[in-house]
Amino acid sequence: MKTIFQHIKGDKTIWAIVAILAIFSFMPVYSASTNLVYVVGSGSTFGYLVKHMVLLIMGFAIIYGVHKIPYRYFSGGSVLMLPIVIILLVFTLMQGTTIGGANASRWINIPFVGIGFQTSTLAGLVLMVYVARYLAKNKEKEIRFKESLWQLWLPVFAVLILILPANFSTTAIIFTMILTLTFVGGYPIKYLGFILGVGILALAFFVLIAKAFPDAMPNRVQTWQNRIENFSDADNKEAYQVEKAKIAIATGGAVGVGPGKSIQKNFLPQSSSDFIFAIIIEEYGLAGGFIIVSIYFLLLFRIFVVIRKTTTIFGTLLVLGVGFPIIFQATINMAVATNLFPVTGQTLPLISSGGTSIWMTCFALGMILSVSASKQETEEDILDDNPLDILHETI
Repeated sequence: MKTIFQHIKGDKTIWAIVAILAIFSFMPVYSASTNLVYVVGSGSTFGYLVKHMVLLIMGFAIIYGVHKIPYRYFSGGSVLMLPIVIILLVFTLMQGTTIGGANASRWINIPFVGIGFQTSTLAGLVLMVYVARYLAKNKEKEIRFKESLWQLWLPVFAVLILILPANFSTTAIIFTMILTLTFVGGYPIKYLGFILGVGILALAFFVLIAKAFPDAMPNRVQTWQNRIENFSDADNKEAYQVEKAKIAIATGGAVGVGPGKSIQKNFLPQSSSDFIFAIIIEEYGLAGGFIIVSIYFLLLFRIFVVIRKTTTIFGTLLVLGVGFPIIFQATINMAVATNLFPVTGQTLPLISSGGTSIWMTCFALGMILSVSASKQETEEDILDDNPLDILHETI
């Protein structure tokens, strides 16, 4: 055990939080997967548990590998990855999977592995690093709006426009996080107001186009409309999942019905992913739910500790840009399960089943740990890195 601790660097509390969440996730995922086995009729509960464990092990490997990389490489790496991400998003839209006759063009299948990969999650991570790089490079300069349109907002909107047709909630979360990061990073507020207005107008234009040409993007706008209407209409049939989640929470009481004894997992279609928090409360009660919330708050606190100790602007913005979305996503997932927010399809980080979410969360945590493990860095060392030099060193 001592040998293991000698090889891991960075904030040990974050390592412990990740391990606790991962280990705790085994029982809820194993319990909730009975819905897929006995109701949907696919696989076995043990098989889903093994798959989840393998994904988490791969996630820990990602954390370990990424946290060993000096975080200055992420700056130039984001520039190299941005065109790759755009190509992947275009490819995803062109051949995305159709589920139940509805457009679900957010996944691509990884060859020879049989695992779906959600490219928008990778795009969001790359975009946050890219924005952090831009803000750090221009921190001591007067930002000119016209220049920032080409250097910052054109790549941002190009990525968001490619994500929007298949995944509105992810687009909204990424855009919100970017606005937050740019505000903290010192981007002029008067320009941010204009960017926000452009974003709202772009969304309205997209909705009009989708309404005018429904065959181009089947069911997407209608899905968003239904989710918003269902949030305020408890009698609507589309509110089925939320109602079952509320029943699960009410049944849980203070200490829950016990591990593996959930009833509503048999009725919630997304019991092992989007609504796993409701199953956790049903089985472990409000006490279990409170512990999960407290762990995420502790993670947020440790993120701010890392930020406080970071010696560079890029390191600070990087940790904020990739760390805060993890907490934001967890908050949205729990808010949906408790009917405080419309259904969005966001998973509970490190607990819900699903490979892409686990891997990208682990990649983000690896970057945070890389920053916390770094020695004294200078802004010049980080931002003067040429992306092509990084590619050459990697090869």
